[in-house]
Amino acid sequence: MQTIGLLGGMSWESSAVYYKLINEGVRERLGGLHSARIVLWSVEFQEVARRQAAGDWDALAEMMIDGARALERAGAEMLLICTNTMHKLADEVAAAIAIPIVHIADIAAVAIKAANSSQPLLLGTRFTMEEPFYRDRMRDRHGLALMRPSADDERMVHSIIYDELCLGVVRAESKARCRAVIEAARKQGADGVILGCTELDLLLSQSDTDLPVFDTTALHAAAAVERSLADRP
Repeated sequence: MQTIGLLGGMSWESSAVYYKLINEGVRERLGGLHSARIVLWSVEFQEVARRQAAGDWDALAEMMIDGARALERAGAEMLLICTNTMHKLADEVAAAIAIPIVHIADIAAVAIKAANSSQPLLLGTRFTMEEPFYRDRMRDRHGLALMRPSADDERMVHSIIYDELCLGVVRAESKARCRAVIEAARKQGADGVILGCTELDLLLSQSDTDLPVFDTTALHAAAAVERSLADRP
């Protein structure tokens, strides 16, 4: 079993889900009392959010690299960045370590293409929805054209993530508002929904729409399990 390195705390609400899903996946695969080999580096998210808002991505890259190197020294044999937004810095982190990064967008793309979706709606933080790093990777590497919500809806989804979900707050009215965004996108041709923030699975699931839902947290965790146990029968 390979040791999985989790670069988390962004927020810890979703990092806790990663830990649970990965351990459940190993137990399901191996049975008995088996659990995953995991090392976790959890950042202080208030500082991360402050620097994100200020656009201080150089300082954030240093923070991410420090965490990744600590995980590598601790014995991690692969790295998961437990957030979609901070994959903005994945290339910088990858260049600073010797272990591979399991990139969340690549894992999501496999599931999207398997479901024959070619124009899914992307929901996430405003950084993930507005900036090109995520959408360009999906387009250039996987041939996928991601749909964005309206500007007003992007601001609303971003607020729900930072002001509610990252604080462990799940509101029925926020679910209803996000479901309305999904329905509007369907009418414009969306053929799937990417939960492109690792907290969004606290609010939304496949039961909220009949469009295929791509839960990046669950997909990322499952990929980690598969890679960790790749040499096991």
